[in-house]
Order: sequence, then structure tokens, then C-alpha cells
Amino acid sequence: MSKILIRGAKVLGGEPQDVLIDGETIAEVGTGLDAEGAEVVEADGKVLLPGLVDLHTHLREPGREDSETVLTGTRAAASGGYTAVFAMANTFPVADTAGVVEQVWRLGREHGYCDVRPVGAVTVGLEGRKLAELGAMHESAAGVTVFSDDGKCVDDAVIMRRALEYVKAFGGVVAQHAQEPRLTEGAQMNEGVVSAELGLGGWPAVAEESIIARDVLLADHVGSRVHICHLSTAGSVEIVRWAKSRGIRVTAEVTPHHLLLTDELVRTYNPVYKVNPPLRTERDVHALREALADGTIDIVATDHAPHPHEDKDCEWAAAAMGMVGLETALSVVQETMVDTGLLDWAGVADRMSFQPARIGQATGHGRPVSAGEPANLTLVDTAYRGQVDPAGFASRSRNTPYQGRELPGRVTHTWLRGKATLVDGKLT
Repeated sequence: MSKILIRGAKVLGGEPQDVLIDGETIAEVGTGLDAEGAEVVEADGKVLLPGLVDLHTHLREPGREDSETVLTGTRAAASGGYTAVFAMANTFPVADTAGVVEQVWRLGREHGYCDVRPVGAVTVGLEGRKLAELGAMHESAAGVTVFSDDGKCVDDAVIMRRALEYVKAFGGVVAQHAQEPRLTEGAQMNEGVVSAELGLGGWPAVAEESIIARDVLLADHVGSRVHICHLSTAGSVEIVRWAKSRGIRVTAEVTPHHLLLTDELVRTYNPVYKVNPPLRTERDVHALREALADGTIDIVATDHAPHPHEDKDCEWAAAAMGMVGLETALSVVQETMVDTGLLDWAGVADRMSFQPARIGQATGHGRPVSAGEPANLTLVDTAYRGQVDPAGFASRSRNTPYQGRELPGRVTHTWLRGKATLVDGKLT
């Protein structure tokens, strides 16, 4: 593999430096590096980050290839600056056995746009009644470390306790979709002023918060690790903050759309804004931003949820929940966190690379941009501003809430172990 010299990049937003890639690793970081024999990429002051890591992606394969495949989803990931994604288990068949998680893992290796780390189901068929083959999935070639019934809540406290006890034996983590099912029956959007005015079934904040409160107490009792998926309310932030102050081993994620969008958008009745958990209030949005800035929320995760056109181009009540997010995540984080002064680019690297890699134990990812480290990198033109056009997405689906919206920043290059997967904004 040839050498690549990235010249004049702001590493983690700092002063411009040169970064020399030799094969799969970073050979040298400094100024005025020798470019002899190297392909030169003129960074011109763009920001260089470690390759992004998404702990929460839906790739849909096997079973819903009309929405997304491992190939199209990982191409979307590379376009967004990601070098590793964790693929959720709600496929058909469900990823609740060693065989299914190995299939997803091998597809990721074959396509080569980013590393794919399968997430194993907590319960058989996501049905919440019987633990899945957690140990077998961990010991498989896929080496599963994260388990989740995402899309459904592990609402049975005994099952959740047993799962936490089981994964503790090998250092795994249970990622909980916090949604008390009885409290959200028939729910269509956030419960509040807007739902009352529109006459849509309300999704109360307590349905999320009650599960989080229960699970941090269970994790404390067992001495295990719990991760909270797509945290969305100010109350949830306070529970996680309290749990961390007690030394409970809890981590949490927030999605880009919950950092930017509010339930006021539901007034349009456009199903593109229908998502689980639902868009919340302006107060919740500000609480989430502050919590991400101060570290109460550990990471940004996309919850990339692709759906075919017919599942979204319908009346609100019949529409599927979810949004695509891999290709716009970094832009939304720049707008909500960097351009507002809440995070610098080193903070973005922490929340979108270092910490998700640590939580998911993604070896070789989330590493410093320094000599001897794997060359998993992304280059970002932070001065760019442009309208989002889903027609140009690499994802198979187009259900973005940002169509036509102007967002800052554009990923121009992505390297996976020294191999370019994106060059000048185009997939290789």
C-alpha cells in the first residue's frame, strides 16, 4: 500500500500539521514532513479526526434489504466519516445466534467500507421472554460485546437482571431501549402541548425515565454495565447524572436529531419526523446539549434507521418510525455543539470516536491521531455549508428530516486502515 501525506490538517481542530500514513498505520505527525513517494492530500486547514464510530446503526440485512444492506449502509457510513459501526439486532431473522451475527460480520469484512460490529439480541426473537445465546455470540468470530433488543424494551426486570449478570462474566454491556410498553401503547409523538393540540397519542417522558431509573439500579445491584440508547428527555439526563455520581456503571447516547429537532415539527404531519423515541421539547433539546457537553451523555450515536419510500410516504399513524443519519450526523453535531461553543473538535472526537469505541470495545478504533496508531481517519471541511439533498445519499433509503435544510461541514476523505474509502466527497 502506498504512502499518503495529509498536508496542513488541523488535527482535532488544533494547529495545522502533516500526517503521514504508511500502509495501515500512521507513520509520523509533524510539520514539513517529507512527501517523497507519497500521495499528497492537501488538507488546507480542514479538521482531521479519528474515524468516527457509531454504536447504534440499523443495517437491516438480513431480511429488509429493501431498506438497507450491509454494503449500502457501510457506504453511507464511510460518506459520513465513520470507520466502524455497530449493527443492531432487529433483522429478519433476528441476530440472536452466533450464525446470524457472524453473517453480518462477514458481510462487513467483504465490503470493506467500514468495520461492522454486530450487536446481539438480548432475548430470543426480541420477544423479551428468554435470554438469547449471549455467550455463543460473544465467542463467535464476530466477538459480540454489545447486546440490545433495540426497537423493543427489555421490560421484564428479571430478564434484564439476568442479562446484566450474564454479560458481566465477559465484560459485555447491555444497551437498553428505554420505553415502558404499557405507558406508550398507541403513542404517536411526545406527550405535551403539541400532542394535545393535534389529538395524537402522547408518549410521556416518564415511559423512558422509569426504565432508565430501574436499570441503573439493577446495574448497580449486579455490578454490571448498562448503556442507555437514544436518551431524549431532560429527566433522563438527571437520572443518568445521579447514577454516575453514585459510581454506577452507566453510559448514555444521544442522537443528532434529538440535539436539533423538536416536537413542533410534528405540526406538519410529515412522517419523516416520526421517530422512536419521539422528538421532544425545546427544553429537552437544550438539556441534551448541555449533558453531552459536560459528559453526562457519553456519546453521539446516529440510530440510523432506513425505511423504504412506501413506509414513510403515507399517513402519520401508519408510518414507520425512524430516520437515516449516518451521512448528516457530523454536520448536525457541528451546528448544535461546535458552532454554539459547547464542544470543540477534540470534544467531538471524544464523543463520536474515542468513547463509542471504548464502550463497544472496538479494537483499533477511537485511537489518537499519532505515530504508530491505525490509520482510521476522517477529514472534514468545516467551512462548508450546503443544503441536504438525499438524492445524493449512499444509503438505500431517503428518510431524512433535513432535506433542503442548510447544514455546516462536509466530510471530504475517510481512511480505513490507510485505505481511502472516500476521496473528495466521493466513495472509492
